[in-house]
Amino acid sequence: MTATMSSSLTERYIAATVKSITPTAQDDVRAELAASIDDAIEARLDQGEPRDAAERAVLTELGDPGILAASYADRPLHLIGPRYYLTWWRLLKLLLWIVPPFAAFGVALAQVLSGATVGEVIGQVVAVTISVVVHLVFWTTLVFFVLERTGADTGVRWDVDQLPEPVVNGVGRADLIASLGFLVIGVGAIFWDRFLGFFPTGADPIPVLNPGLWPWGITILFALIVAEVLLAVAIYASGRWNMLFAWINTALAIAFAVWALTLLARGELINPAFLDFVVSAGGEGFARGDAGTAEQGGLFRVLAVVTGVCLVAFPVWDIIDGWLKTYRARRQA
Repeated sequence: MTATMSSSLTERYIAATVKSITPTAQDDVRAELAASIDDAIEARLDQGEPRDAAERAVLTELGDPGILAASYADRPLHLIGPRYYLTWWRLLKLLLWIVPPFAAFGVALAQVLSGATVGEVIGQVVAVTISVVVHLVFWTTLVFFVLERTGADTGVRWDVDQLPEPVVNGVGRADLIASLGFLVIGVGAIFWDRFLGFFPTGADPIPVLNPGLWPWGITILFALIVAEVLLAVAIYASGRWNMLFAWINTALAIAFAVWALTLLARGELINPAFLDFVVSAGGEGFARGDAGTAEQGGLFRVLAVVTGVCLVAFPVWDIIDGWLKTYRARRQA
């Protein structure tokens, strides 16, 4: 091993490596690295390589001086390491599933109630949703970055009790019973609303749904419910979701949304007597004077918007749920 190194490449490499290390450790790192490089070069010279080629090959194998310096200083070169990565990713996915949809819903509702146009509503929803997503990613990542650099303990521990139960491939009887149970409850609620009413006043019940929907409007709804029942039975008989079932489920959800939203827009879905009951419950002033008329119209608009959002949200979720089940079934096949 040579006692000194006159190579400018080696000197430049060592200088680039130690410059980001604390001054107290630079001398030790410089000496250790110089000896290591010199030994590697000597080994190549013994095999007959020219000095220049041997030196260049050794420095190339050592790699970027910055990465080498980080290894000497025990300094991580990643934003979030494996110790915190899964916790960060799971928390971020949970927040992204919850916060942006609620923010978008709140903004859309506020814009509609303020009389904004469709373009303004869409623009505000998109802008706010993007802003919320960016802030969620930034601040969540920043928190875990600080935890990574400070070595703080998140308190998250894994043990064998957290192992998930094996997923049964297919659709179980419990799924069929749950689907049929919800549909039966829905049909029962419709008949209860028609003949007993959910808001009785004295001897006369007040149905929520417009009595004018009987019989033909309700017949369409019952036809959609029967189709849902047949779909649930077919899925159970098949044992799994598939593309055909997903498309049928999508078509039924869209048909229900179109039926309900059309009636809502035409003022034929909700019983006018029920709306009068809701308005009168808010105060006698709603029914008198110009100011009362304005407040009454505002309340009707709020009810219409909230009802419309629900009539869109439930079918959308049903469609998404059907496609997710189809995707999982295809992966397990």
